[in-house]
Amino acid sequence: MSNRLEHKSALVTGATSNIGRAIALAFAAEGAHVAVSGRSRKRGEEVVAAIRAAGGKADFLPADLNGGAAASRALAEEAAAVLGGRIDILVNNAGIYPSPTTPGTDEETFDRIYAVNVKAPFFLTAAVAPAMIAAGGGTVINLGSWIARLGIPIGAVYSSSKGAMEVLTRAWAAEFGPRGVRVNAISPGVVHTPIPAGADAHPGDIMMKGTPAGTFGLPEAIARAAVYLASDEASFVHGTVLDVDGGRTGVAVVAA
Repeated sequence: MSNRLEHKSALVTGATSNIGRAIALAFAAEGAHVAVSGRSRKRGEEVVAAIRAAGGKADFLPADLNGGAAASRALAEEAAAVLGGRIDILVNNAGIYPSPTTPGTDEETFDRIYAVNVKAPFFLTAAVAPAMIAAGGGTVINLGSWIARLGIPIGAVYSSSKGAMEVLTRAWAAEFGPRGVRVNAISPGVVHTPIPAGADAHPGDIMMKGTPAGTFGLPEAIARAAVYLASDEASFVHGTVLDVDGGRTGVAVVAA
């Protein structure tokens, strides 16, 4: 690696599995001190152990980001404390993906999706961004989704929650960018670790048919994009949603 994030500190939410885990590992490999946040202590400590075994710096912070402003503020304070007093990079990755149909979505499910996917990152960013400004700058990276812009017949509430995060990305870029905090987002396609031979295919994989990639992506692809957006290489990038989706939202491949 090239130490592109050397001397930086990062808070990654939902960092105990899949995309969040890959981002935490990649940030640490690039020199950042990473606060690994998530609900599972066992998985979080495994991520921290992997980072430390590779010579990186990381700490685990248990957090249930349920949408309450107090929970988000508490995580911001705890992360700043373990990271030496400041958070240079915030990755709003934690989210849930119930995908019922619209008639099949009850009010409790609706409220929970928006609490975890929108309210929690909203109040976490509200807590972190002013401290970044006071410290001279920082970077916020939100996680969107390809289905925020390409409609599918299930998961309407989840899709709309990710659409909200894309809108917040642009709004926050306008609000915080002039004061030194860059805000961008990544919109992944179907992304997961490889399925063991003989196991059932991931249910989302069919959605990648007819794309240039033709298959699902690996979490490391999203992590590489996050490293770029967090680094000084992206210093002129503000309010952008970076599609890392195998071409799902922009390209249709027609078989001959």
